[in-house]
Amino acid sequence: MAIQLSSLQHALSLSVLNNSLNMQAASAAVMLQDFQASQPQVQAPHPNLGQNLDVRV
Repeated sequence: MAIQLSSLQHALSLSVLNNSLNMQAASAAVMLQDFQASQPQVQAPHPNLGQNLDVRV
């Protein structure tokens, strides 16, 4: 009886842990989508693109 109870507690603990990890992953995905949606989509050109090279040998 004690072994069955221990096994049931272990299985329940793993189930709760798995549900917690799934919820965290889903929350992180939503948070990243919200962050991406809130960022401006402006593509400003680089002010010195291709004009000067700073190289020292």
